[in-house]
Amino acid sequence: MARINILLLLRGGDRRTIGKADQVAAIVSAEPRMFPKLAAGMWSEDPLVRMRAADAIEKVTRKNPVLLRPYKKELLGLMKGPQEQELRWHLAVIVPRLALSPRELQLTKELLCSFLEDRSSIVKTFALQGLADLTMKEPSLRSEVVEILREAARNGTSAMKARSRKLLFALESD
Repeated sequence: MARINILLLLRGGDRRTIGKADQVAAIVSAEPRMFPKLAAGMWSEDPLVRMRAADAIEKVTRKNPVLLRPYKKELLGLMKGPQEQELRWHLAVIVPRLALSPRELQLTKELLCSFLEDRSSIVKTFALQGLADLTMKEPSLRSEVVEILREAARNGTSAMKARSRKLLFALESD
């Protein structure tokens, strides 16, 4: 494959579009050796590149989460800091894909719970997904996460209610 600057593909347009994030995800899925360049995009000075890189990373790592392994410390750090809502909602589902130590798991759970206080309904909804994903890895979180999901199903936004019902069904039938 010819040398493609995948981060250039993520530039331009506005925050309401994903630009060429799907195309970049397909390229990196086919050529995983390009993942480090994509990962670097999450720290770009360009906020559009950051959010689209996170989108592409989320898509690539659905099937290949091992690609995240070298970036664990950086991703946990990125999750702690202030950033665009588009980056937060992707981090909410990316970080639970990592192999986490007990301390890192607790930190991730706390950060995801803090995301539930975000102004963005999408960030809150993805935080619920991230918490449910953590529960699949660490069953000791189950009762606490189920209660969070039940609360969101009762009092959250429409998106949170719908996602919570779906996640509760999956967790309770597991």
